[in-house]
Amino acid sequence: MDSSSPRLDILLPPLYDELRRLAARAMRTERPDHTLQPTALVHEAYLKLSQSAELEVGGRPQLYVLAARAMRQILVDHARARRTAKRGGLAVQVTLDGAQARAPANAFDLLALDQALGRLGEIDPRQEEVVELRFLAGLSVEEAARALGVSPTTVKRESAMARAWLFRELTRDGASSETSSTG
Repeated sequence: MDSSSPRLDILLPPLYDELRRLAARAMRTERPDHTLQPTALVHEAYLKLSQSAELEVGGRPQLYVLAARAMRQILVDHARARRTAKRGGLAVQVTLDGAQARAPANAFDLLALDQALGRLGEIDPRQEEVVELRFLAGLSVEEAARALGVSPTTVKRESAMARAWLFRELTRDGASSETSSTG
């Protein structure tokens, strides 16, 4: 870690309440009977971040990006474990609209979304971060812009492009998995 980078143990305590709100937003897209609570999600994210030897936190905005990514990984790991336990049970649904409490018609499987986000990150890492912050963590355009160090206009443009790309990928993936499961 760069000695000029703020340490996680120094940055986290004053931001704990904000990170808990971030976790609560992320949990809004999860099923109502989810076993993780926002506090547990924040604690698991902190543990995941603190165990990373190479972690460089560039300050408060970067912490939001790192925390959103850690929370995504935790939720995906939890969904994988649940799916394994249920032998392909109910898919965990999230929306590309962010803060909706119930899974509407545009909901997608969290594992499929994670895989699509990985592919998007290979093409455009910032779009992946925008999706994590806006749709998974529920940050506003302005909050995401501050976290990424870009303008709100850039966040809006990147959100629209990423959302369209993900929708295309997820509907294509969904169509191919439906075809293979019915055939």
